[in-house]
Formats: sequence, C-alpha cells, structure tokens
Amino acid sequence: MIGYLVRRVAGAVLVLFGLAVIVYALFYLAPSDPAILTCGRGCTPERLAEVHAAMGLDDSVLVQFQHFLQGLVVGRDYPAGPQVRHCPAPCLGYSFETDQPVTALLADRLPVSASLAIGAEILSLIVGIGAGMLSGLRRFRILDRLVNTLVLAGYAVPVFLVGLLLLLVFCVYLQWLPFPSYVPLSTDPVAWASNLLLPWTALAVIQSAAYARLTRAGVRETLSEDHIRTARAYGIPERRIVWRRALRGALVPLVTLAAIDIAAIMTSAVLTETMFGLPGVGQLLVGAVNQVDLPVVVGVTLLTGFLIVVANALADLVHAAIDPRVQLR
Repeated sequence: MIGYLVRRVAGAVLVLFGLAVIVYALFYLAPSDPAILTCGRGCTPERLAEVHAAMGLDDSVLVQFQHFLQGLVVGRDYPAGPQVRHCPAPCLGYSFETDQPVTALLADRLPVSASLAIGAEILSLIVGIGAGMLSGLRRFRILDRLVNTLVLAGYAVPVFLVGLLLLLVFCVYLQWLPFPSYVPLSTDPVAWASNLLLPWTALAVIQSAAYARLTRAGVRETLSEDHIRTARAYGIPERRIVWRRALRGALVPLVTLAAIDIAAIMTSAVLTETMFGLPGVGQLLVGAVNQVDLPVVVGVTLLTGFLIVVANALADLVHAAIDPRVQLR
C-alpha cells in the first residue's frame, strides 16, 4: 500500500506539472501581452515598461516559467514601486482588475462552490443509488420501467431548464423557499441548507440519473454471478445477500465516477451559480473571462486540474478498499 501511495503521488505531481506547463503556455505565451491587459486603456509607454518589469515579462520564457513554478511552490516577490510585496505559496499572481491575490479570491469563493458540490453529490448518490437498487431488484416490472423513464428524462433535461422550473415553482408560485442567496454554514445551518436546496436539486437531476443507471446495471450483474447463487443455496437471507454482496459490487463503478463528479461540479457549475446568484468559483470565472483577467482564469484552471487529479487518486484507493480483487500496481 505504501509503495502504491508513493507511485500515485508521484504520478499526480507529474500530471500537475504538465498541467502547469500547458496552462502557462496557453495564457501567458499567447499573442496578447499580459502587461497591456494589466495596464488598461490609455496606458503610456513609460507605464507599460514599468508593468513589464514588475511582471517579469522582460525575462526569457524559461525564467518566467521558473518564477511561475516558484510562486506555486514557495511563493514569489513582486516589485511594487520602491517596495517589494511577497505573495505566499501557492502564488497565482494578482488580479488585473482588483489587484488582490488570486489565492485570496479563490479562498473566498471556494466555500460556496464546495457547499454546492458536496450537497449536490450527496443528494445525487442517495437518489441515484436508491432508484438503481429498486430498479435492479424489480427487473422488467412497472417500477423498473418507471425508473428507466425518469433516468432518460434526467439525461435529456438541461440543468438550466431544471433550475428555471424550480425557481418558478418553489420561489414564485408556491413561495415555499426563498430565492437562493448564500448563507455560511457557520452562521445559520438551516438557512444555509434552505438556500442551497434548489441548486442541489438542479445539479442532482443529471447526476442521480447516471448513478441510477450504473447501480441498476451493477446490481443485475452481481446478482447473476456464481457466488450469489452459492450464497442462496446455503440459505443466506436475501436481504443480507443484497446489502452485503450485490450493493457492494454495484458500488465499485460508482466510486470513480463520484470522485470525479464532485470535483467537476465544484469547478464547472458556472451556469448553476450564475442562475441562482451564488458567489462561487464559477461566477468568479465568468467575471474573469469577461474582464480578460488572466491570473484569475489561470487560478481557476489550475484549481480544477488539482481537484480532478486528487479525486482520481482517492477514487483508486477507495476502489481498492471496496473490491479486494483489485490489485494495487
């Protein structure tokens, strides 16, 4: 296990390094000049030269990338007139628009996106696994057909349509829930959950459909295996067979998908956060793209890659823990 962990960590570091190279090349070696974007319109040649020097753009490409990696690992210093300001690691630079550290902006928005992603993932797993189990155990019956119909509908309906319908029904017509506005969990847990219930549901529709389909297929496949027939021949109760054997076998393909989904939801829920007015990472990315704020876009991109790489590594470990047949190589 220790050797496997070391290999997984080394592989993740290499992937993150490759991601940093690609991101830096795409955003900082493009034809556009980052100094011009920072300086803005009406920038004088003298001021543009100062910005170039402050951002280190006068150095070679290799030196610039070295400074970029140095900022991510140990931090870096930025000239600020006669003084020098230190950006602690992981340093992603300063926003062109607000002149604030990108890490501070991400740290401020990350709790919102994390609340949205974790809540939607939990709801998706509960609904998806429950529906998939019922469908898998009631093969070719009315309940199975109903679940299949709902799964197809969940795949077909886009998230913005689900969100709009939820807002119209529960906030406008019925007025059972307030229009979503983020409330920190530490401030008021009830208000936190009630304000995020609709965004959770909107995101969970598609995710739960995928989980229900995988669970249904996994349960049917596991129940048809020889060891299940042997357990029934020995007189083991059906409930014990279903919960300890069939469900465990069905959970194996869900592990990888769930780990990747929770990272993807947190960093790609741009439409959901914009629709429901949640000040998360997705909404930060939309504003950065509109304002051509390169450091913020780079920061969100690297955060996305980091979360997905970590999620994949954790999924492999959980997969091995659930299924003893998996060999750690």
